[in-house]
Amino acid sequence: MTRSLFKGNFWSADILSTVGYDSIIQHLNNGRKNCKEFEEFLKESTLKRALEVFKQQVDSVAQCHIQLAQSLREEARKMEEFREKQKLQRKKTELIMDAVHKQKSLQFKKTMDAKKNYEQKCRDKDEAEQAVSRSANLVNPKQQEKLFVKLATSKTAVEDSDKAYMLHVSTLDKVREEWQSEHIKACEAFEAQECERINFFRNALWLHVNQLSQQCVTSDEHPSCMRISTPLRRMQSHQERLQGLTWQGEDPSQFLKPHQMILITLWLMTTVCSISNINETRAFSGK
Repeated sequence: MTRSLFKGNFWSADILSTVGYDSIIQHLNNGRKNCKEFEEFLKESTLKRALEVFKQQVDSVAQCHIQLAQSLREEARKMEEFREKQKLQRKKTELIMDAVHKQKSLQFKKTMDAKKNYEQKCRDKDEAEQAVSRSANLVNPKQQEKLFVKLATSKTAVEDSDKAYMLHVSTLDKVREEWQSEHIKACEAFEAQECERINFFRNALWLHVNQLSQQCVTSDEHPSCMRISTPLRRMQSHQERLQGLTWQGEDPSQFLKPHQMILITLWLMTTVCSISNINETRAFSGK
């Protein structure tokens, strides 16, 4: 919708007439007077009380924000304490598991080394037996004696390496059982921590959402109180009313403000009552 402009109104067929221009000037003067009257109204005690209510509501909103900030800091502190507590508990379990992991890995390495050593001794014994078999036709008894000594030594080494290997296997099995037991304990501890974390985090999240929701409700209630404490009616646009007039004679200054109409109405009622009283007096006196 195109807005009507001043330049499209307030014209007169009489070239010497200034009624349109005079109407605009008069209306602008009335507008200035309205501003002055409103300025005086703002200085009255009624608005002063409204401003005091407005200030109280603003202070209340600010206090609510301060309380919310304090609550958020408190919740952050609790979350930090909870996180640090779980960190220490988890650290203890991790240290135990790191130790058993390291022990298991070390024992496994020793067992594999013992196995390799046992296998090597078995190969040495097989080679010694083959050497003795090949030397059966040798005439030199000293060489045969050396081969038999080597074979006996290799057999003894195989027995010793076998005992060492079996000992490492037994130790590795014990280490594995200890690791399995600690692993179960760690899983149970971590599961308990996870359940505790979920419950704590869920409660903290719900509390935070409720605090924000309550803050939104409070922030909405205070402006409502401020609107109630300072009621203002929607004013009719003076400019549109002025532009709706034609050049044919209606002066916008003739439109009285509501409080002026009330005063005039009261004056007319008083005048009518006075005239009625005079007429009744004359009728009574026979004049």
